[in-house]
Amino acid sequence: MAAEPNDEIKAMSFEQALAALEKIVDDLERGDVPLDQSIKIYERGEALKAHCDRLLKAAEDKVEKIRLSRDGKPMGTEPLDGE
Repeated sequence: MAAEPNDEIKAMSFEQALAALEKIVDDLERGDVPLDQSIKIYERGEALKAHCDRLLKAAEDKVEKIRLSRDGKPMGTEPLDGE
């Protein structure tokens, strides 16, 4: 049984998904793709975009800023949004 397209997308790194999405945009912008194929690759592009958004959100959640003491030395970390 072949893997579902979304399973394939979920296994992609951010960079892989972004490259695939950029190729889809290039193909659609060229305008030489038949309509039925354009619809299919557009739908794949939507799934790739959603995957990239999820990966970016997960990365943002991991980003922390370094807290500095009064003398400028690192004293720990806190969430980027200050919570």
